[in-house]
Amino acid sequence: MLLLGCEQRLSPESSGALKLADPADSVHGSVAPVQRIVSLAPGITELIYAVGAEQSLLATVDYADFPEAAKKIPRVGDAFRVDMEKLLALKPDLVLTWTSGTPSTTVEQIRALGMRVESMEVKHLSEVSDSLIRIGELTGMQVNARHAASEFKSGISELQSRYRGRRIMSVFVEVNSQPLYTVSGQHVLSEVLQVCGGRNVLAGLNQLAPIVSTEAVLQANPDVIISTEGTLRQLQQEWQSWSQLTAVKQNHLYVVSSDTTTRATPRLLQGTKEVCEALDRARGLL
Repeated sequence: MLLLGCEQRLSPESSGALKLADPADSVHGSVAPVQRIVSLAPGITELIYAVGAEQSLLATVDYADFPEAAKKIPRVGDAFRVDMEKLLALKPDLVLTWTSGTPSTTVEQIRALGMRVESMEVKHLSEVSDSLIRIGELTGMQVNARHAASEFKSGISELQSRYRGRRIMSVFVEVNSQPLYTVSGQHVLSEVLQVCGGRNVLAGLNQLAPIVSTEAVLQANPDVIISTEGTLRQLQQEWQSWSQLTAVKQNHLYVVSSDTTTRATPRLLQGTKEVCEALDRARGLL
């Protein structure tokens, strides 16, 4: 299952790059780059590598698996449980957490131990570029960060121009099948759908990644079902009993990469391309 916050393998709370969530945690006036960072989210770890600041990374958490070198970074736990003794022994200058992924009790405990924390979150595509810039500011890698941010922004703009005016397709996003999880309009993946000419049929739900019933999907009757887990064969087997669904009748069932579509990092550009191509297949344009 994929952890949508910034990740891990999706859990109901969390996705993606970074927005400063608590100004009180930030020391924007800092002059010297941060030298010793612990990242408590796989997506944050990926962002650190994206700006070339991995030399500052002391440790991370489970599921931090991109790029390949990130797999070798020491672990201090996962998104929900952190070994405080290990963390304290590392003497980090900064601990980076994910607002919707890192439990507030964990953040409070880290602060109580006297460590500096910045909490981050991304709910909009533009905030991926913002997060890269912020990581660059923290680590002294501003030039790399600006380049990465500009590339991401221009790539998304190009996709917006390409898919503007295409027939709107209603979409159900499945991020886990048992139980059945989706994403609401608060999740960056909903904006990805919009870029591609899609509409999240359950965008109005309150939680970021809520559990939903099959009945809710039947009532919404999407044109397309996109899954971020498993294989196409598994997806077809899951939904074959619901032949009344438009997506099933027309065989508009597609699987996209969970890492590229739910982690708000530069790879989300590739994930957006995958989603756009899936919708164009449903339109009969591919």
